[in-house]
Amino acid sequence: MASVIPADSIACVVPQPYAGDRPRDLGGLASRIRQWGEQLGFTRIGIADVDVASAAERLDAWLADGRHGDMDYLRRHAGLRADPARLLPGALRVIAARMDYLPRGTTGDWAPREFDRIAKPDEAVVSIYARGRDYHKTLRERLQKLASRIEAEAGRIGYRVATDSAPVLEVELARKAGLGWRGKHTLLLSQDAGSMFFLGEILTDLPLPIDAPTSDHCGTCSRCIDICPTQAITAPYQLDARRCISYLTIEHHGSIPIELRPLIGNRVYGCDDCQLVCPWNKFARTAELQDFDVRNGLDCATLIELFAWDEAQFNERHAGSAICRIGHERWLRNIAVALGNA
Repeated sequence: MASVIPADSIACVVPQPYAGDRPRDLGGLASRIRQWGEQLGFTRIGIADVDVASAAERLDAWLADGRHGDMDYLRRHAGLRADPARLLPGALRVIAARMDYLPRGTTGDWAPREFDRIAKPDEAVVSIYARGRDYHKTLRERLQKLASRIEAEAGRIGYRVATDSAPVLEVELARKAGLGWRGKHTLLLSQDAGSMFFLGEILTDLPLPIDAPTSDHCGTCSRCIDICPTQAITAPYQLDARRCISYLTIEHHGSIPIELRPLIGNRVYGCDDCQLVCPWNKFARTAELQDFDVRNGLDCATLIELFAWDEAQFNERHAGSAICRIGHERWLRNIAVALGNA
């Protein structure tokens, strides 16, 4: 039986927490969870407690400064992010999962080739993560399968599957689970995979053994800060979303500020510059799933080609893609800005 828990303006549907006997060999169960995760296409699984108080304090300060821009949902749901137990009553652990997304067949010179495209004003640059299937769909489906497999082994449990569309501090949870550290660009970084991966979570009331966090390995490097076209990374680990090209081309409604338009260049959906320049991304891995293969030639399309799509073509070609959520009007807005920079 599921319960519906009102949370500000959203309703969270979760299984009732289970108060019965727990599996005795929780360490063995944790090992099997990692194995099952790998079978489902996740390249890394970690487990952490759900205390995110320190990160929640930083989020509150960031919101108070107004650096979230139009993303008012971050403010509305800040309390949920600060307390995962409001999403899942009795939550004790998070099972954090990583899924690599560089398209299959990506060659070792992928980052220089992306910079080459950015340097060609007539090309339309879409962030790598958005060129294939909407990752929310893929991660949710596979996290649900993993949760169901755990439940089949452990008996009825309380759990909640989440991706970044749910109000969780996923970078902090993944950091605590040992999947990586928070880079100076605020993304999660891993020594064996860089940052070209998605994150997903399963909140659970199972008291699984936890993993150790990973230490920071950015050192004195400031390449991500130095390269940001709009200087959105205002200091190490500090991002002003209002200046970030990903925010401006995806989350921002209305006109893009005139003073920022030339800095956007030919980026029409998202921006990867801070990741392309990161030394750790020489270890980035290609995806195991075909879901993230490039669709509609988005790795080589021109601005003129994409600007010619009418609304029906936009909806048809971006069906099942993360790009679809911005709508045709904002798509044209972004391309028009890029054409103005050509």
